[in-house]
Amino acid sequence: MILDLETIWLDNTLEAWGTALALALSINVLVALMKWLIITRVSKVAVRGVRGLDHGVVAMARRTKQPLIFLVTLMIGTQYLELKPALEHGLSRIATVAGFLQLGLWLSAGMNFWIDRYRINSQDAAATTSLAALNFVGKLVLWALVIMIMLDNLGVNVTAMVAGLGVGGIAVALAVQNILGDLFASLSIVIDKPFVIGDVIMVDTFSGTVEHVGLKTTRLRSSTGEQIIISNGDLLKTRIRNYKRMEERRITFGFGVVYQTTAEQLAAIPGMVSEIVRKVPKTRFERAHFKAFGPSSLDFEVVFWMLDPDFLGSMNAQQAINLEIFKRFAELGIEFAYPTQTLIVQGQAERFPGNDAAVQG
Repeated sequence: MILDLETIWLDNTLEAWGTALALALSINVLVALMKWLIITRVSKVAVRGVRGLDHGVVAMARRTKQPLIFLVTLMIGTQYLELKPALEHGLSRIATVAGFLQLGLWLSAGMNFWIDRYRINSQDAAATTSLAALNFVGKLVLWALVIMIMLDNLGVNVTAMVAGLGVGGIAVALAVQNILGDLFASLSIVIDKPFVIGDVIMVDTFSGTVEHVGLKTTRLRSSTGEQIIISNGDLLKTRIRNYKRMEERRITFGFGVVYQTTAEQLAAIPGMVSEIVRKVPKTRFERAHFKAFGPSSLDFEVVFWMLDPDFLGSMNAQQAINLEIFKRFAELGIEFAYPTQTLIVQGQAERFPGNDAAVQG
């Protein structure tokens, strides 16, 4: 049986139907070929280079769905046909839905690429959980927008829907405002990075090493071993001291000498301490002063800077300075003061004049 190309089917010849189908398939094959070239060729270049936009292009190409592309190209092919209004309207709706679904897949792939790139470049283990939440929220908003625009293009009145979603969103936000506050605080910590895992921070009177930044809480490990859990919302409402980001560490210490120390010895002490501090590696001397007359000592105050903020290094430097000061004071005969109290006892006769019995007793 030989088909006559001039045969009419649904108001169009078979030749016209064949041309429309061939056009749709040709465009679909062309898109598939471009997808293959991007995945096979560009991905090889992307593997050798830095994670850049080429990786994003490959990721979006992988999310290209040929059935959706075919539904769009089929609509393009039928533009050369004379179709009934109902059929043409139905094909247009199908093509619109397919086109917006494919657009959503591309944008979703681009969002995944951006978040993965940010996580890899930041090299922050704390970002994994919070960026996953950001990815979820971003995709939720993305697909909501895509669906709303798609419905609007399909002729659906989305005004009432948007108003309903707004009222519902306000109700949900009020119900979970504390959780949402901690969630957005977590995202703020990840993006702004006031601290990262491994930093030693102080929050109010609590201090410790950051172990984990979660969606709701941040966990610290204190120097005494216990774990401190702080709400992310509360964490950003207070002042945070990040000790790991110190470029230098300022150290102040003092000591006292006995009142029997001579004026010449007192005058020599600041210069001697300055000499001792300057000999210790990675230190910068600031000052040494005879500060005050204490209750049982002549007090000195010394200030110097550690060029390396490491706490153990600063304690080693302080120890070396203390040992050298102790040694030099012993050589010069300067005595350290310690708390003392002198008690002067007067005779009973002086305390009770005219009381001979008290004196004799």
